[in-house]
Amino acid sequence: MCRLAAYLGKTETSLSSLTMEAEHSLLVQSYAPREMLSGVVNADGFGAAWYDGADETPAVYRSNSPMWADRSFAGIAPKVRSRSIFAALRNATPGLPAEESGVPPFASGRFAFMHNGAVDGFRKTAMRPLRDTLSDERYSEILGASDSETVFACLLDRLDAGLDLRAAMIETIRLVSEVCEKARTNATLNLGATDGQSMVFVRHSTSEPDNSLYFIEGGEAFPDAVVVASERFHGDGKWREVPSRSLLSVDEKLGVSIEKIPT
Repeated sequence: MCRLAAYLGKTETSLSSLTMEAEHSLLVQSYAPREMLSGVVNADGFGAAWYDGADETPAVYRSNSPMWADRSFAGIAPKVRSRSIFAALRNATPGLPAEESGVPPFASGRFAFMHNGAVDGFRKTAMRPLRDTLSDERYSEILGASDSETVFACLLDRLDAGLDLRAAMIETIRLVSEVCEKARTNATLNLGATDGQSMVFVRHSTSEPDNSLYFIEGGEAFPDAVVVASERFHGDGKWREVPSRSLLSVDEKLGVSIEKIPT
């Protein structure tokens, strides 16, 4: 069911601080996750997206190998630093191919996106009706068959229409939920999106249960930042759980707000 982590801070941190260095980092979660709804490991790929300040677009590193098997990333991660980082592990949705096109984070223009969850029976239920809603531009950018890439394209269409990240995310959740209801299927939709300056996450599902999601402000390991993660990295008591069916927004000044997703 994948695992996610994100960092937005006043100061830069290394990729390895999220992916490898913490007691319960993404590397540990790749082989020993604690709160997965399904599956045992996250071995179907991993990736990271970060903003280096050179322009508005993120750099992206993705692999369809397990994180523990990628020596190149282990050498790069401590040396790459950024104020804005998205990182993720993949546990491929049953029935979907385990290939790089389905590995998060996804990126287009200045936006990066991650999805922890699945649309049940995606290729036979929601794939066609969701893709039929897409603009030609966003449809043409889809490389694979994953539910996550399709949901990202839906989000991008709403951003293209002028909505901000928060509103676009809410409208995307509404669209996917409506399509899944008509198709008589369920979806777990922990989604995250960023433009490098702010970020938005949702913890949502069309039926119970839903996937775990936490955040921490000004924690001991990340004193000048907000970190969001599927599982807590360590025992710092400042970690808080994002409520079910809620949206978490972090603005450019690291202001955090949580609201229920409108139904």
